[in-house]
Amino acid sequence: MADINTNSTINKKPRKSKKDISVAILTITKGGANKTRIVYKANLDFIMADNYLDLLQQNGLLETAHNSTYYQITKKGRDYLDKIQDTNTEV
Repeated sequence: MADINTNSTINKKPRKSKKDISVAILTITKGGANKTRIVYKANLDFIMADNYLDLLQQNGLLETAHNSTYYQITKKGRDYLDKIQDTNTEV
């Protein structure tokens, strides 16, 4: 029987950076989204999503509506997202 190496990197996905996760959440919330949609679209767990949602709100990039169950990107968030996307397209 073959020895299984549990430290193998074959099936491991690279971790997303904090910036990548923030950009994903801001992109998802352009049209507004509830937490469940954000979790599934950004491939996060609910605890991690809560942390990022709080952080983005504290920095004025995201706001809540509909009794804090619906998230919407702010003007500042759109400006940040545009700046990031412009930076990524420059060579």
